[in-house]
Amino acid sequence: MNTLILDANSAADVAHCAQLLKQGQLVAVPTETVYGLAADATNPAAVSAIFSAKGRPAHHPLIVHLADKTQLPHWASRISSAAYALAEAFWPGPLTLLLPKADHVSPVVTGGLSSVGLRVPAHPVLLALLQQQQLALAAPSANLYKKLSPTSAQQVMAGLNGRISAVLDGGPCAFGLESTIVDLTGTVPTIVRAGPISAAQLAAVLGQPVAQPQQHNVAVPGNVKAHYQPDTPLLVFSHEALRLQLPQQRQPVVVLSYSGLTAVAPHLSIAMPAEPAAYGRMLYQQLFQADALGVSAIWCELPPAQDNWRAVLDRLSRAASSG
Repeated sequence: MNTLILDANSAADVAHCAQLLKQGQLVAVPTETVYGLAADATNPAAVSAIFSAKGRPAHHPLIVHLADKTQLPHWASRISSAAYALAEAFWPGPLTLLLPKADHVSPVVTGGLSSVGLRVPAHPVLLALLQQQQLALAAPSANLYKKLSPTSAQQVMAGLNGRISAVLDGGPCAFGLESTIVDLTGTVPTIVRAGPISAAQLAAVLGQPVAQPQQHNVAVPGNVKAHYQPDTPLLVFSHEALRLQLPQQRQPVVVLSYSGLTAVAPHLSIAMPAEPAAYGRMLYQQLFQADALGVSAIWCELPPAQDNWRAVLDRLSRAASSG
């Protein structure tokens, strides 16, 4: 398959993207979080092709991207006032609501579960595509299963070239980390995937606490121990451990540090931001670049154990996991 690169700034290319999607083809599309591998969510055969292209197990649920919050009743049942309040506050944006699915929603989309993840993306090109073409798109991250999520069209092509019909190049992603997922199927709103929107922000809108367990058994995108991984082994160290062990390391490594710690030859340094949102925006891109350097390992300085770093810490723990 010849994977086309389409320009999000070209009306003709965007129209071609819509045509491909309506024909049941797969297109990687830009969102404000990461690039998504999109298929028409009403076409089970097209959605099934996502799993084949990614090498993703079929029981892993997908997120459906909607044009606006008025589509909620078509995809979900028993929609709570909390769901509408969060949609009003954070959509379009990087928040996914996990709700009981409507009866007609295909189990291919939900991984056979009784719930469905829904969000309205904020990327202007994708949002216009959804609204103008009356589309709803199932779209996990546009990468091979468990590999780095892409935040640029270049990264998509590195993993999926020849596996999908096209990539709609909309430039770099604004957030760089996957959306926050909040489970609204129970009595207590619960974050089941950390992301750009925090528990404190959600609680402020809802007027009640929002749970965020360190571990849970809810089946949602990204909730496997080893995920978001570069091909090069990634090791995470505290600042002190990194400072002490680096001089003893003989094989070249790439060091990602947010505190200003720099490596000397034969090692390479990548400076990371000290602010969590900026760090998250750069994380996958810098891991992608480090992966291409041919070193023995990537060593990463552990960010602070603070709530505003939770999404970054989650991604790093999965990226460095061996199981």
